[in-house]
Amino acid sequence: MKKEWAGTTYGSAWMHKWLVRMLRYMDVRILYTFVAVFLIPVCLLVNPSAGIIYRYFRKRLGYGPLKSALMTYRNHCLFGQVVIDKFAMYAGKRFSIEVEGYEHFQELAGKEESFVILSSHIGNYEIAGYTLKEERKALNALVFFGEKDSVMANRARLFAGTNTKMIAIRPDMGHLFEIDQAILGGEIVSMPADRLFGSQKNLQLPFLGATADFPYGPFGIATLRSLDVLAIHVMKQKSRTYRIYVTPLQYNKEAPRKEQIIELADKYVAEVERMVKRYPTQWYNYFEFWSVEHKKDGKNE
Repeated sequence: MKKEWAGTTYGSAWMHKWLVRMLRYMDVRILYTFVAVFLIPVCLLVNPSAGIIYRYFRKRLGYGPLKSALMTYRNHCLFGQVVIDKFAMYAGKRFSIEVEGYEHFQELAGKEESFVILSSHIGNYEIAGYTLKEERKALNALVFFGEKDSVMANRARLFAGTNTKMIAIRPDMGHLFEIDQAILGGEIVSMPADRLFGSQKNLQLPFLGATADFPYGPFGIATLRSLDVLAIHVMKQKSRTYRIYVTPLQYNKEAPRKEQIIELADKYVAEVERMVKRYPTQWYNYFEFWSVEHKKDGKNE
């Protein structure tokens, strides 16, 4: 299967509007139950994501067939909850947020120099943008250019009071100029580093026992000016609780740049692997992340 990602939130603007209205008055757990009972079983039958995530549990985490099937269902239920939680925040609801390693973020925010945050499509990273508020530095969050207008409008409304700006990742690579300006201005730049879009230049790195493609760009941007880097992941703990993990990614800034890029990428991948092993059901890359290996064996088991 070709590695593709639509990059947009499912549903129309009308659906998004009514979902926000419902969640102003409805407990999120009611929607959790509805999604788990009525929507997820259908999704598992008709969507290729079921086989993709099943193989992730079987091949990458080594689970047995029955456990892999159960965890696949659990993974899709949790993803549904993450989507509901985003719209619940648009509706004004608040979640309990615990932060581990916040001192690392505060330390870098207190410096004049810019720094980079690397995120992944695990957990619910969007909540970090609404939580890690910093008056001293603007936070520039890279977002997909083709996202639905309704979602972008809700994000902009919540970001309005957090000194956070959005930079749209565009096919013509115009976002690189905005990133450069933010870095020169000593601001924070937040980038996902686990998906290829825009430039297809990549790094092939070992991840969960097999080789996977990671984008070159985030690591190249960080090392171009030897910037400090944090990995930040926001993982769901309970129905109304999330935990933010802030982890510094140290690399040798005196080494040749190519070595810096590889070392930083390796540190990032190791941190993602640590999070995935701790929260295996919160992996939300619904495409063949290890496509070369899957094409080679061609089995679903």
